[in-house]
Amino acid sequence: MNKELTKNFASGHSACAGCAFPTIVRTILGESPDPVVISNATGCLEVTSTLYPFTAWKTPYIHSAFENASATISGVERAHKILSKKGKVPKKVKFVVFGGDGGTYDIGLQSLSGALERGHDFVYVVYDNGGYMNTGNQRSSATPYGAATETTPVGKESFGKVEMRKNLMEIVAAHHIKYAAQANVAYLGDLKKKAKKAFEIEGPAFLSVFSPCTNNWKFPTSQYVAISKLATETNFWPLFEIENGKYKVNWATETPKDLEEFLKTQGRFKHLFSEKNAPVLAEMKKIVKDEWQRLVNKTEEV
Repeated sequence: MNKELTKNFASGHSACAGCAFPTIVRTILGESPDPVVISNATGCLEVTSTLYPFTAWKTPYIHSAFENASATISGVERAHKILSKKGKVPKKVKFVVFGGDGGTYDIGLQSLSGALERGHDFVYVVYDNGGYMNTGNQRSSATPYGAATETTPVGKESFGKVEMRKNLMEIVAAHHIKYAAQANVAYLGDLKKKAKKAFEIEGPAFLSVFSPCTNNWKFPTSQYVAISKLATETNFWPLFEIENGKYKVNWATETPKDLEEFLKTQGRFKHLFSEKNAPVLAEMKKIVKDEWQRLVNKTEEV
């Protein structure tokens, strides 16, 4: 593998074949012009990259609990400011948090909110695979409506998750940070540009990246890029950024593909194509259409 690609994150990890986050990590960290310090919440990335006594990280790295990765990096960032003023450490260092949606949308939300509100100089990256995948595919607040998980199973009395997924981007935007962006592992050029912007920002920046899970979404390992593209091509996962409060859509088409093209690629949605669940599928399509229109309206307003 190209040494430049692995300068921060080595190839010797145990992530599943077809997992997206090794590509996400390398792509984002490759855009930092300065050394990086990593805080990583408990989750798939932490477990597969730090199998004792080995590590895939070639950077200073701190494993934090599910709930406190943002608090951890806050302390490190402030300590660095003090030490750099005393001339004891290099002045230019970038601080990065990686967390899954369980450690970001749910358990780590309070910690993230506090760090954003205080204005710490760091980049937060959530690799969003829509559930607690490391512990067996339990639902999270990032899990889409209608998806089957271990805690929202499909049966005679259930069609999967009954709640809409949380709109984390709007929650982050409410903290009035300078830069937040939604990206997708299938669009690496777009992800690179957004990572570069995030590192250039003074203060907190936030990146939410679509990261499919081959094991628990139930799709062939070779298909993660194709499925990721469909997520954006159907408007399920729009590419956009919020810079100084202004919304900008980065990819759009006048003829989006039918949502079914995305859903049918994954076993977690196969039950939706039964006659009984036709109303659930119709509701999913309405949710996606309405959320897309809300985003477009915000873009037009600014």
